[in-house]
Amino acid sequence: MKTRAITGFFFIIVMLASVLLGHYFFSIFYLILSLLCLHEFYGLNIKSGIQPNRASGFVNAVIIYSLFALITYQDKPIYHGLLLLLILSLSAVFIQELFKITVAPFSNIAYTFTGLIFVIIPFTFFHALAFVKGEFNFHFPLAFLLMLWANDTGAYLVGRAIGCTKLFERHSPKKTWEGFIGGVAISGGVGFIISMYFTDLPWNQWVSVAILIGCFGTLGDLVESMFKRSINIKDSGGILPGHGGLLDRFDGFLLAAPIVYTYLYFVLNA
Repeated sequence: MKTRAITGFFFIIVMLASVLLGHYFFSIFYLILSLLCLHEFYGLNIKSGIQPNRASGFVNAVIIYSLFALITYQDKPIYHGLLLLLILSLSAVFIQELFKITVAPFSNIAYTFTGLIFVIIPFTFFHALAFVKGEFNFHFPLAFLLMLWANDTGAYLVGRAIGCTKLFERHSPKKTWEGFIGGVAISGGVGFIISMYFTDLPWNQWVSVAILIGCFGTLGDLVESMFKRSINIKDSGGILPGHGGLLDRFDGFLLAAPIVYTYLYFVLNA
């Protein structure tokens, strides 16, 4: 528990710094973080006997993240034209497989693309959260992280105190409906408090974002648990002592970030 607490403290400090030190640091930090998560994802596949095309996967990850980052910085036609580079870079996933001797080439290709969709695309949307109103604004990514942590902490505490009704026992035996509801409620409360300081949205919309984070964050957690159980692995890695791997810490993030960005995009542009 001591190791877990120390790791958690420094993890929170680093994450807060990532959104407060300006858009250059923000962009580079989450590119590196997304690549580390992708490295974990591919590493788990390798342990299960699958051989994803890591080289082309990492190249495509950098291209996808960087191109969409450029579009969020300044929406120029030339950046949209550069998206055509993805046709060539994504083709490399198939071409690389031609030169490998494997028994299941299309499984390797499928898991290579799954890593890009499951890991890199959500980080791309999270990056875009900071630019959803045009200029860089740390309020949205910071609020997202605070509400996500509130949901995780609330679900854990409430579930441990009064949880008895299993939420989805097949994939996550410890999760309960009581914990889920408690996490969403506490996240909503944090959303209301955030509305007092960040006036970019009215309180009801901040609470709506919190509810989305609670619901889809939990689903993301379940999806990651389903993935780990499918390959018979408990933790995604050991980079965070006492907490497991990065994917274990960002599982809720992976489904919630695209949903929240989509919601805010339509709300702010209505």
